[in-house]
This record gives sequence, C-alpha cells and structure tokens, in this order.
Amino acid sequence: IGKFGASVGSKVAGVQAGALLAYLSGKVLGQYEVFGNNPGRLLLVAPNIVAVERKLGADPRDFRLWVCLHEVTHRTQFTAVPWLRDHFLHEVQAFIAASEPTSQMWHRAGKIAEAARGKEGTSLIDAIQTPEQKVILDRLTALLTLLEGHAEVVMDGVGPSVIPSVSRIRASFDKRRASANPVEMYLRRLFGLEVKLKQYTQGRLFVSSVISRVGMSSFNRVFSSADSLPQLSELSDPSAWVSRVSP
Repeated sequence: IGKFGASVGSKVAGVQAGALLAYLSGKVLGQYEVFGNNPGRLLLVAPNIVAVERKLGADPRDFRLWVCLHEVTHRTQFTAVPWLRDHFLHEVQAFIAASEPTSQMWHRAGKIAEAARGKEGTSLIDAIQTPEQKVILDRLTALLTLLEGHAEVVMDGVGPSVIPSVSRIRASFDKRRASANPVEMYLRRLFGLEVKLKQYTQGRLFVSSVISRVGMSSFNRVFSSADSLPQLSELSDPSAWVSRVSP
C-alpha cells in the first residue's frame, strides 16, 4: 500500500501541476513574483492581455494601464509593508512543511476521486491537504483575499481622469469572470480556482466596506502587523474586523 500510495500521490501531484499550468497559461494577465529575490519581479503576459482586451472590446491603452495598476499595487503592498513578504513566505513554507508524505496519501484516494468527478465543494487541494494545512491555508486565503481586494479598489479608484473607460472595463471584466462554459467551470472547481475568483469580489467588498466606515487611514491599520490581518470569518463581516482592530 505504501508504494502504491507514493505512486498515486506523486502522479496526482504531477498531473495536477501540469494541468493547472496549462490552464493558467491562457488565463493569467499578470503576476507579481514575490518568491524571487527581494523586491521581486513584476510580470505581464502580453498575449493574454491583448486577447482579453480584444474579447472585451476594451480600449487598449486603458485596459493595459488598468491591469498594470493591479499588479503594481501588489508590488507596493509587498515592498512598502516591511514585514509582509517574510510573513507570506513563512506561511507558504509552513504549508509545505505540513504536507503529508506521498507514501501516506493512499487513504485520500476517495477524496481525490470525488474531486475528479467534480463533486460540489471538493477540489484537488481540498482532497490532498492535511488538517494542519487547512488551518494555514485559511490564513493564506484571508491574506490573499485582502491583497486582491485592496488591488481591485485601487485599480477602480483611479477614476475616468486617468482611465476614461474604467467603469466599462470593470463591468465587462466582472462579466467575463462570472461566465464560463461547463468545461471551464469543472476545471475551476477541480483546481480550487473558484476560491481565487471569489477573492476579488469578497476582498473588494471587505476593503470598500471598511474604508466607507472608518476611512482610509484607519483601514491602513490592516498592514500594521500580522495580528491586524483579517481572519477568514471577518472577510464576510467587516464590522467584526473594525471592532477588533480599528474601533
């Protein structure tokens, strides 16, 4: 069983990684690469950006600037907040360290099969993660949701004086995120990408709600320390975060 589990585990991981990269290769518009040398690299995938702007019928100059603002905001987040990069990398390392040896993954075969069948609410990440990893992943999800939401608010906050068609771009882009054919919906569930897509909307609502209640200066306390980061439950209850961190 041990050898069989190791074989299945390694093959599942390999297939998952390869399929995920193949899927994302045509979807990702840009990325701030935080894992490289400090302060990291800002990457833009030009063919994907051009393809999406044409599909949306967006103004090329406006759309490209809009995408760049999102990624530059991520760069600013990790470079302007001294502790954030190390905190993020520590959480990622802790998640990896808490993984289960592939030789012991055989008993998760049922969950892996459920994910492959597209069972609602089950992804490959859910199927292979350990209880310890789930705790860490909840913290990472909360952090990334905050960062994505903050970037969304920034990119929309520039106004028409900078990006004249910003409102039209936002409406078209949100519609694109929400629409998908059955195959794409299956892949999103399989790889847990539905969570990523929800991060944009939930994070944007959290950030906007907090700013409207307490103002930008009080919201910025979220970046004062790791203890000030929102918990996963607080993302859907901004008032709870305000009461805890910025009363």
